[in-house]
Amino acid sequence: MKIREIKELLNAHVVCGESIMENDVFSACGSDMMSDVLAFVKDQGVLLTGLVNPQVIRTAEMMDMRCIVFVRNKVPNESMIDLAIDNGIVLLTTPTRMFEACGKLYEAGLRGKLKETGGDGNV
Repeated sequence: MKIREIKELLNAHVVCGESIMENDVFSACGSDMMSDVLAFVKDQGVLLTGLVNPQVIRTAEMMDMRCIVFVRNKVPNESMIDLAIDNGIVLLTTPTRMFEACGKLYEAGLRGKLKETGGDGNV
């Protein structure tokens, strides 16, 4: 799925990264706990969150994410925007709540991937 399609599906506003909206992403996750993102997800292209602090950008950078969607009309500050630009991360903001945003992306074919932890298949 193109990042541009995510913008359209979620009626989102582009905060930064307009020039890379045609990039493809293949999975997504939604969380306000960055420790969970670090511990449990892999191969994520998109992070949906209501958390607005620099740690979100740092986590996305570490996990090689291409896009962050701030739900519930949350807006990143200038230092977060600068950090995202430096790391080639698209920032979007949407009025949509997390549950609905995740559902819309899932319905459109975007899935999530979890890290495997061992023999029992549980994460």
